[in-house]
Amino acid sequence: MRTASRWYEAQRHGLGRDFLDMVDGAFRRIELDPRPGSLVPGIPDRDIRRVPVRRFPFHVVYVELPDRFHVLAVAHQRRRPGYWNSRIPN
Repeated sequence: MRTASRWYEAQRHGLGRDFLDMVDGAFRRIELDPRPGSLVPGIPDRDIRRVPVRRFPFHVVYVELPDRFHVLAVAHQRRRPGYWNSRIPN
């Protein structure tokens, strides 16, 4: 997330802050209701979900736990798919 923010900031002043604001907005949407996130395909028997980051080609990938949600990654939609799979809790 920080790397992406720095990259966007290098492209245009303020764009990195915009990216972080949009990621924060995705976190808030999940906090309000974690169920609307779509299930991540290809992970059987796990309730791994993702919510898009508005305006940017990223998703917040998370798992809903009984008392909170756990963010696995802020992942680019096309780069290094599934790099976060090792972060899935048992």
